[in-house]
Amino acid sequence: MATIILGVQWGDEGKGKLCDILSSDVQICARATGGRNCGHTIVAAGVSYDFHMLPSGLLHPSTTNIIGPGVVLHVPTFFSELASIEAKGVVNAQQRLKVSTRCALNLDLHAVVDRLHEGQLGKKNIGTTGKGIGPAYSSKADRSTVLLGDLLDDDEFGDRIRAMERGYKLRFGGDLAGYDVEAEIKKLENFREKLRPFSIDDVEFLEEAQEKGQKILIEGAQSALLDNTYGTWPYVTSTTTTFGGVMAGLNLNYRKIDSVIGVLKAYCTRVGSGPFPTEDFGDVGTKLQEIGHEFGVTTGRRRRCGWLDLVSAKYSNSVNHYDSLNLTKLDVLDTFEEIQVAVAYRHPDTKELIRGFPASAKLLSRVEVVYKTMKGWNATTTGTKKFDHLPKEAQDYVTFIEDFLGVKIKWIGCGPKREDILTR
Repeated sequence: MATIILGVQWGDEGKGKLCDILSSDVQICARATGGRNCGHTIVAAGVSYDFHMLPSGLLHPSTTNIIGPGVVLHVPTFFSELASIEAKGVVNAQQRLKVSTRCALNLDLHAVVDRLHEGQLGKKNIGTTGKGIGPAYSSKADRSTVLLGDLLDDDEFGDRIRAMERGYKLRFGGDLAGYDVEAEIKKLENFREKLRPFSIDDVEFLEEAQEKGQKILIEGAQSALLDNTYGTWPYVTSTTTTFGGVMAGLNLNYRKIDSVIGVLKAYCTRVGSGPFPTEDFGDVGTKLQEIGHEFGVTTGRRRRCGWLDLVSAKYSNSVNHYDSLNLTKLDVLDTFEEIQVAVAYRHPDTKELIRGFPASAKLLSRVEVVYKTMKGWNATTTGTKKFDHLPKEAQDYVTFIEDFLGVKIKWIGCGPKREDILTR
């Protein structure tokens, strides 16, 4: 039976903590999409673990972890991240980690191209992490890339990489910022035998697990508003980060999916470029950033901050159909006298209320936001374990979100520690 955890808005909602908690009670923890651009931090027993490529279920010694075929695999990051968590005391990690042979590779070449492309866009850049995720998925889509299975079993895999390099040189005028294609091919050849023990046929592996009734937890990558189809296009990632992406990125039996959980921050953040209707450029945004320690795990960039946007959250629910929600970082709002929540958009020209969520990034960047103002609680919620023990105003805030979205909030994050989560 499978549980799927997805980000509701622009990522960085804090999915890692819930993934960590729920993965302690499953046999398999899986990643379906994304790559080394995805990141979250888990603090356990005073030790901080940063996860990018690897599933966080590795922290639990009885959990098997799989990187599914929808992920683009950067081999050096795979091994460096594995070495990092092993050095911090994670036991039997190598024995409990599997990778689909259908994963497309995310090459150093792709990262070079990513940065060159962003540079060409200038002020209109997407704000990618520069890790080559977009070019890696593009290479997969145009059938020019290398799969893990090719690396393991095809001695001519290097010819594909050379062909990609030639194509990119034509596109960028011959300059690939010092990239050495032969060095990358040699590096991958050296990793070949090290990768073989991790490599599996994911279809066979998951089919057998589902027939046995094993519990499976799927960690979603990024979030709905960064989805290549349903997100704030073109300021999105290059894959599908919604429920549909999970079904395409892992061979799950849809009849055996128990629940889809959305993770929603108590306010909004975004990293990179693109429309952000509730972004605050003044004291509120600065205060949220400072109290919430809003810096990207992967990039270290300051996250843009603003009030919670329930218009986009409702749209996200229409795409993913959440069974329940995890509201994170409620404690960050503890010192605000008033809290605003976006409940509607007005068209900037006609002033009419907009139905739904605009597909046009330009229109979304211009909408006038209609806010509901709520009274703050001005009290500490950190470490609270029972909903009834929250200040009344905090309870009202949670209930308002539930009623607006029509989805029950089952978990509430009340502090930065692993155990600072309230379960209802």
